Order: sequence, then C-alpha cells, then structure tokens
Amino acid sequence: MTFSKHLLPACACVVFSNAACGQAQSFDFNGVQRLTNQEVVLRLSVPPGRYRLESAGNLPEWIGLVTFPTNPTGSLVYTDSAAPYLDARYYRAVQLEDAQVVAGDHLVTTNGDVVMQPRNHATFVMRWNGKMIYNDPVPMASYTGLPKADLILISHSHGDHFSTTSIDAVKGPGAIIIAPKTVYSLLTASQKSNAIVLGYTSTNVTTTNVLGLTVEAVYAANSNHSPPGFGNGYVITLGGKRIYISGDTGNASEIRALTNIDVAFLCMNLPYTMTVSEATNVVRAMRPKVVYPYHYQDQSGSTANAATFKKQIGTDLGIEVRLRKWY
Repeated sequence: MTFSKHLLPACACVVFSNAACGQAQSFDFNGVQRLTNQEVVLRLSVPPGRYRLESAGNLPEWIGLVTFPTNPTGSLVYTDSAAPYLDARYYRAVQLEDAQVVAGDHLVTTNGDVVMQPRNHATFVMRWNGKMIYNDPVPMASYTGLPKADLILISHSHGDHFSTTSIDAVKGPGAIIIAPKTVYSLLTASQKSNAIVLGYTSTNVTTTNVLGLTVEAVYAANSNHSPPGFGNGYVITLGGKRIYISGDTGNASEIRALTNIDVAFLCMNLPYTMTVSEATNVVRAMRPKVVYPYHYQDQSGSTANAATFKKQIGTDLGIEVRLRKWY
C-alpha cells in the first residue's frame, strides 16, 4: 500500500489513506502546523466526498477521531486539541462510502464509537450502537440530514432547552423521552406515552436503563433561574464511558464531586448558569477527560467566553477542551 507520510514535532506523523475499497490512495497533504499551545492543525486536500480522520498512538491501532460532513470542496481542516497530552500521534484520512453516516467527534467505547455533533447553544446529537440521541432539541437548531431520534433527553422547560414542536420534529417511531416532572407536565399526550420521568434527589440515585445505556439524573440548579428540582443534569453510561450533560446549573458541590467522567458538556453564561471562573472551578474539580463548553453565548451575543474558559482550564491536569461551532 502506498502512503504519504509527514513527520511532525513530538514524534507524531500523518498517514493518509483511502480505505473505502480496501485500496490505498495518496492524498495531497497541504500542511501540518504545531500551534504555540502544542495543538496540531491538519490541512488536507481530497476529492469531494465524506471522510473520517483517524488517529493512533501505536500502529496499527487506529481509532475514529472525527467524521467530517460531506465535503463538496475537497478541503479539510481539523485542530487536534488532544495532541499536547500525547507523546506520539499518527493520523490517517479514510474516505467513506456511506454518505448517511453522522458527522462529529468520536468517543471509543466497548460497543462501538459514540459520534457527538453540536447543533446549537444547548442542543446536540449523539449516534451510538445504531441509535440516535438528541439533547434538548429546540427550533433554533437545524436537524437537516440527521436520522430521527430513538432517545430524547430534556433537561428543563426553558425555551432554549425545550419545545414540544421540536420533539415531534425529531422523534422517530417509539422514541423514548427522558425528562424531569416539570417538563413531563408540559408534554403532549402522545409524548407522555413514551416518556420516563427522572429527577435528582440527594438521597436516591434516579436512573433508568434504555437502549443498552444508563441515564442518571444529577443535580442541576441555579439560584437565579433554575431552583433545585426544576431541572436535571444527566450522566449517560454507555459502552463503559460516562458522558455528563449539565443542563442549566451553577457551581455546585454535587457537580464538582462527579467522578470518572469521560466527556462533559458544561454550560457557561450569566445570568442563567455560570461565569467562566465558576465553570473552570467545576471542571478542574471534576477532571473529565474531555470538556465541551456549551450554552456560552452571553447577553450581548458574544461567544468569547469559550476561549477564555479554555485558557483558564490550562493544560496541567490533562483536560482536553474542545471548542466547537455552537452558534
């Protein structure tokens, strides 16, 4: 097989291949750039199509890193924010035959990859084990090209997190809805028929097992807009990985005490959730492996909080902060 290889700083190298037909094909690799924060920017020119970028610490153990949307221009760019924490990193781009796969970041589990894709503000989707999971679908987000939901998580009833119209727009046949009591009371009759009510309590662990995964309701409250009991955060356990979804919450000891979190989606804006410093405090206490700041556009429309948050998290604890397009 013919590969095009490029040596990077810190012993990382890039390997590009086309595995759609079991054949190798050299692609025109435009450049690799090591940033001052030691992240790596990859640029690749390819024929139009759908591609997945894969990585390896030890060859030939390739894992999914990101699946790109269908690309009509043939130009791909990706910033690897995990690179600063790795002694070696290999990359390859694989052209995909299936144009219907869901784009997004990959998380390897014991039962296939979770693919996570931001849509808007507090709305995102995950694809795992053939199932689609929607978090807080609302009209501001677009769902064009996505499969219908098998599971819908609703954190609370604020309009930027909850919409019965959006639930109907995304739910597939038999889709399960998980929500707190305050949301359940607002669902339509048909939505209630497939809904499971969860709510956090300090004395009982409230969980449910659906579609081969476990959903646990966890503390979510903000003194100004979301009192205790109003909404939920969630921890989803699937394929041996734990994913935390904050909903609207403040800096609380219950959240800081969460352990073994692989990926965290953490809210950050005032007056509805947390300041950048409060969100930093939560993450540095929780120590997830990866954190996505979301819900971070402020009252003026600025999204600068996310970059400030990443800078404050730093690199000393090995927490990867992923900045993605939410707005």
